[in-house]
Amino acid sequence: MAINILMPALSPTMTEGKLAKWLKAEGDEVKSGDIIAEIETDKATMEVEAVDEGYLAKIVVPEGSEGVAVNAVIGILTATKGEAVTAPAAAAPAPVAAAPAPAAALAPAPTAASPAAAQGERVFASPLAKRIAKQAGIDLASVKGSGPGGRIVKGDLDGAPAHAPVASPAPAAAPAPVAAPAPKPAAPAPAIAAPHKAIPHSTMRKVIARRLTESKQSVPHFYLNLDIELDALLKLRAELNAKSPKEGAGAFKLSVNDLIIKACGVALKRHPGVNASWTDEAIVQYDEVDISVAVAIPDGLITPIVKGADRLGLAAISNAMKDLAARAKAGKLKPEEFQGGGFSISNLGMFGISSFSAIINPPQAAILAVGAGEKRAVVKGDAIVAATVMTATLSVDHRVIDGALGAEFLATLKKLIEEPLSLLL
Repeated sequence: MAINILMPALSPTMTEGKLAKWLKAEGDEVKSGDIIAEIETDKATMEVEAVDEGYLAKIVVPEGSEGVAVNAVIGILTATKGEAVTAPAAAAPAPVAAAPAPAAALAPAPTAASPAAAQGERVFASPLAKRIAKQAGIDLASVKGSGPGGRIVKGDLDGAPAHAPVASPAPAAAPAPVAAPAPKPAAPAPAIAAPHKAIPHSTMRKVIARRLTESKQSVPHFYLNLDIELDALLKLRAELNAKSPKEGAGAFKLSVNDLIIKACGVALKRHPGVNASWTDEAIVQYDEVDISVAVAIPDGLITPIVKGADRLGLAAISNAMKDLAARAKAGKLKPEEFQGGGFSISNLGMFGISSFSAIINPPQAAILAVGAGEKRAVVKGDAIVAATVMTATLSVDHRVIDGALGAEFLATLKKLIEEPLSLLL
């Protein structure tokens, strides 16, 4: 008995993926729970476990194949080794719609056969024949039809006497519908003449390109910038790291980003209107504060989620982010660990970027772009002093968040970062 192995849906939105690698060869025994293949989705490479037992009799989709549809047959199991199987036939392409027939062929033929009508009676003729007869002054009543049921067609008018008296001219046929002009083909991409190499798009890169293009085209972005002093936060971070055990389960090493995640979690709890999404029916405000954090990986970026960021302690956030980032770079995240979230953070400060504007990750309504902390001259009272300052830029979906709400959120975030002891409460 043959059992089809189907392309799995590894996320609610997945419609296709790349079969990156087979971990079993044809003829190998497969047990329930064995890892048989690796599937590359838009976000990660996932392992596929066998559900049934048997022998891998046929690999239908070879490894490296892209655009494999969910539920397509990728392999076949049999109960006994060496059992003959037949690979499923490829789906036939959808038939191409036939071009519209000429107007003459679309006119219904009469149900009963009859010769050409005598003068004064109804004349059975195609619209095209009627139009030609009118233009040439031909009396259709004097023409014998050769079409179905004695119907007069264009060929019957050859040799018919022109300018004969027309006793009862047929009404002019309606003009044949004019086909709409074919759309102009898209302009070809300019040829690249310079020496180069072409790097094929990965599945992840294709999805990133599509989603971010859709976001910029369909989401009305606006941006809010705010400078935030970091000296108190840096001091607290150093003190807490100094108190961490050197090793063991309780050890931690806080980063600036860990404290920013915590501050955003608290600010989102105080301003739930920012922790929200747009739908055509309503604005959805999330009960939980789950923050997506951008992590760079070789093929692009992925946003693992720190769940319940408002409730977690700083050490728990730090350890969770280290684990999530490591598994993200290894392609080992589970779908629920990178799909969802109500708010995103993208931090390029470690690369020395002073400020930037990030693109919103739908269906979320906001993303915070974090720049580098750098020494700047600031005015305090009547004095100019040096302070470590970072620029934070909030990208906002204006359908969900108005300017005042975005400004209030950033003001709360600034206060939490500049007075960080409240993050320990």
